Amino acid sequence: MSTERTIGILLFDDAEELDFVGPFEVFTMSNEVRGQQSGAAPDRVVFISERGGQVKARKGMRVETDHSFETAPKLDVLLVPGGQGTRALVEHKPLLAWVERVAADCEWVTSVCTGTLVLTAAGPARGKRVTTHWGFIEALRARGEASEVVENIRYVRDGNLVTSAGVSAGIDMALWLVGQWHSPAHARVTQRAMEYDPAPPYSADV
Repeated sequence: MSTERTIGILLFDDAEELDFVGPFEVFTMSNEVRGQQSGAAPDRVVFISERGGQVKARKGMRVETDHSFETAPKLDVLLVPGGQGTRALVEHKPLLAWVERVAADCEWVTSVCTGTLVLTAAGPARGKRVTTHWGFIEALRARGEASEVVENIRYVRDGNLVTSAGVSAGIDMALWLVGQWHSPAHARVTQRAMEYDPAPPYSADV
């Protein structure tokens, strides 16, 4: 299926940088590959924050968003990153209401890391099978909002909801999504174009 989509990435202060930059790279590299191969119209990728303007991410990256909640276009895909900022968002009713409203009309609703916390609090992931960063698994289970919190897996699909584990796992999830939209072969070419072939120099001590 080759329908062009509008992908909205929700941003907020203290979002984790790679949670949103990783999927952004996948979606935009997918556009480049499609353009080179077939001249197809690109999927539209936009950054959205509550009031528009600039947000400051967790490690200090400053990002100028494209839209506020009021000016955001109709979305086909919503992506909610994680980061320390999500802890406050679960109590922020205007943002939760916006997520709930927008998600209801989306083809896909997605999150990275503790962005799952926002989706369970807002409603789209409530009662669903989800995952999150390994360090937040038990805390998310304790909230009792998801039907199951899966661990030791990169991403989990439940209907049109796709949640991913921490930080770099969002890249894997985004590649799977472009494969669903434009074909697995296209996702493989996108992955190669990104030279994404993880080979960490050290094994993690677990």
